[in-house]
Amino acid sequence: MVTTSATSSDLYRTDCAARQILDRVGDRWTVLIIGVLSDGSARFSQLRRRIEGISQKMLTQTLRGLERDGLVHRTVFPEVPVRVEYELTQMGRTLEEPLRALQRWALENEDRIEEAHATYDHRAQ
Repeated sequence: MVTTSATSSDLYRTDCAARQILDRVGDRWTVLIIGVLSDGSARFSQLRRRIEGISQKMLTQTLRGLERDGLVHRTVFPEVPVRVEYELTQMGRTLEEPLRALQRWALENEDRIEEAHATYDHRAQ
């Protein structure tokens, strides 16, 4: 548990900057986008194809938020047609290890979670 003083941030307050960062990093699309960008830069269309279920609007919003937070860098190449690529910044790369650990945990516990869902759903009937 994180303790706070009168001059430090309080992660449980909605106006806390650190809380807003946790909200961004904990977003389901952020985890997947950073996972794809961990392999190297990617174009918008590549991200959209790789991440099933993400809408164009959500991908755009999430990339803008990640860029604003300094986690993703957007490069526009002056070509015809214009080419835009996204890549993790140095700070964004610091998220690779903790997010890989979270992904690994999800994969390792997938069967147990499905069993828990089945047990819960059966009790609910």
